[in-house]
Amino acid sequence: MKAVVFTLGCKVNDCESEALIAGLNARGYEVSDKLEKADLYIVNTCAVTAEAEKKSRQTASRIKRLNPCAKIIFTGCAAEKNPESFLSKSDKYLVTGVFGKNRILDMIDECGEKVFPHDAVYEELPPVKSLKTRAFVKVQDGCDNFCSYCIIPYLRGRSRSRDPEKIKEEILAANALEAVVTGIDLSDYNYNGLTLDGLITRLKTLETRIRLGSLEARVITEKFLEACKSLNDFAPHFHLSLQSGSDAVLKKMNRHYTAAEFIEKTRLIKEYFPHAGVTTDVIAGFPTETDGDFIETLRVIDAVGFTDIHPFIYSPRSGTVAYKMKDLPYGIKKARLDKLLEKKEQLKKAFVARETGRVLSFLPEEEKDGFAVGYSENYLRLYVKNCAGKGLIKVRVTGAYKDGAVAVPVENENN
Repeated sequence: MKAVVFTLGCKVNDCESEALIAGLNARGYEVSDKLEKADLYIVNTCAVTAEAEKKSRQTASRIKRLNPCAKIIFTGCAAEKNPESFLSKSDKYLVTGVFGKNRILDMIDECGEKVFPHDAVYEELPPVKSLKTRAFVKVQDGCDNFCSYCIIPYLRGRSRSRDPEKIKEEILAANALEAVVTGIDLSDYNYNGLTLDGLITRLKTLETRIRLGSLEARVITEKFLEACKSLNDFAPHFHLSLQSGSDAVLKKMNRHYTAAEFIEKTRLIKEYFPHAGVTTDVIAGFPTETDGDFIETLRVIDAVGFTDIHPFIYSPRSGTVAYKMKDLPYGIKKARLDKLLEKKEQLKKAFVARETGRVLSFLPEEEKDGFAVGYSENYLRLYVKNCAGKGLIKVRVTGAYKDGAVAVPVENENN
């Protein structure tokens, strides 16, 4: 039997899908993560924006073109938010939500809506042995922040964290060269009083390179950064969610920091890790954002000197506080997005220029057009030729190339 586990959305969804793939493999299925002809499809949906939710629903039509008779199971945030929109496509589908993903494989033959109540306990999924150089390890779920624009806390439930021993076991079993520790709100990791800095300290005996997922500014303290430095192999890349550089907008967003506080956190990172990659998310066109507010955001971006930004247009989500606010015209939002995308390209070029000539640790992940392609420890995308074998290797950055930089293995640079 052939199965497909298709994932939309965040790295947490990727982790959960990897676990479902492992479970299906254990049951004798041939499994793919690409949309191709199969007998069974599990679609892990996303609802972070209206566009993501729309794409999740449209997946049913794409699957029907591949195999009109296939069984489809929808799970994840979009299915949790609006199960009826998926069931309306066919009465032969099974629709589950965010919770109970560890029960999906026992319900393959069922149909209809099976959305489980929210649970306050972290839900363990089948163990994963990664076949990739980089493994994503989920350590936390849910969110208590309730940012005014975000639907995720209502879908994922309250924050809950995973046993640190199980985290260590999964990283060891994955046997990957790099483990990305991630969660819906990773900064809120708290297992019986053990917070994120304590978890990181627990991982310092591991040889695997440790990279952290998206963080909130509040978690950046000297104690936290000391814990990061204590690891055998830490990837100094910090993705801190900014969203806006205007204090007035941050307050309306229910983000609990000021622009000045955010800038200070990034300064502290660079004090501990001078060559760190610091990336962020920025929302273009939040309902209360004025031209002046947007200029403040551009000012903060320049002040921090991010190595990359991920800008996206504000998307009204029903059920959130911001949904009741008057949305800005699309033209204004799009114009601000375009300016942020211009800024993104400037930042990436500056990052490459800064790193040119430096020796970095490169982890190849795929082959493309004769290059080994992957990322450095500080998250610079690198293209390397004459890269024999796999594993972490030392390379020297020689200049800009495509969406990153070209580099040469240090032992080959004089050849």
